[in-house]
Amino acid sequence: MAIFLTENSKVIVQGMTGSEGLKHTTRMLASGTNVVGGVNPRKAGTTVDFPEGKQVPVFGTVAEAMAQTGADVSVLFVPPAFTKAAVIEAIDAGIGLAVVITEGVAVKDTAEFYNYSLGKGTRIIGPNCPGLISPGKSNAGIIPADIAGPGKIGLVSKSGTLTYQMMFELRDFGFSTGVGIGGDPIIGTTHIDCLEAFENDPETVAIVMIGEIGGDAEERAAAYIKEHVTKPVVGYVAGFTAPEGKTMGHAGAIVSGSSGTAQAKKEALEAAGVKVGKTPSETAALMREIMESLPA
Repeated sequence: MAIFLTENSKVIVQGMTGSEGLKHTTRMLASGTNVVGGVNPRKAGTTVDFPEGKQVPVFGTVAEAMAQTGADVSVLFVPPAFTKAAVIEAIDAGIGLAVVITEGVAVKDTAEFYNYSLGKGTRIIGPNCPGLISPGKSNAGIIPADIAGPGKIGLVSKSGTLTYQMMFELRDFGFSTGVGIGGDPIIGTTHIDCLEAFENDPETVAIVMIGEIGGDAEERAAAYIKEHVTKPVVGYVAGFTAPEGKTMGHAGAIVSGSSGTAQAKKEALEAAGVKVGKTPSETAALMREIMESLPA
């Protein structure tokens, strides 16, 4: 089974007519995603032609797109300055899932649209994330669709490229859903949200969790796993060689003292019974052992 995104998901793309939106909508359609519309107030009423004769209508607002198509997922390729307004528009329209691919969104803006979403029924993934994929069913974002097929591993990752590597290394087993949650200091969906969903999904049998230095999300996830997760979990924490006090790549990846280090996160996860690899490939090998030991 899949979490958050299924073969029945109807996807709209906010910013579909921009260069990134066009490129990735083309890829989403090619992977079988049911993209039912785009949103751009300046191009409302037009249609966009995609390969293989696919035409996708453009609507002026998210609300209009949802009313016309029954869409329940929006993928946002909107410049950082306009991202907050676009997410709030999607929340106000009642979208069930908003996947915010944009990087460089001001943390203040993310805090405001995340807080605005609470209690309104919209799950936000991202920002600064590759999105999520339920292989063979749907793909909302920029994850390459051909690196792994459907299977029974659940994946949650802060890092886009490590999402791709892990899916490729475990492609012979396949995935129920892979979720790239993003590496910003504030994100809409956390490791814990995904762990809970995978634990409750009857067809996910094991979970890979990829974290990175900075913050305490992985430590909190470790505490959650100890209390609530019965399925086997393997983990990887990016940044063992990162110098202290430096921001590394992702805005959230900053270490102060022993707090937020890869070693501290590794120890917390191992104390919760999670096997932690020293490299992505070692992590994949740990999951391979688990999958081979489980009944077919």
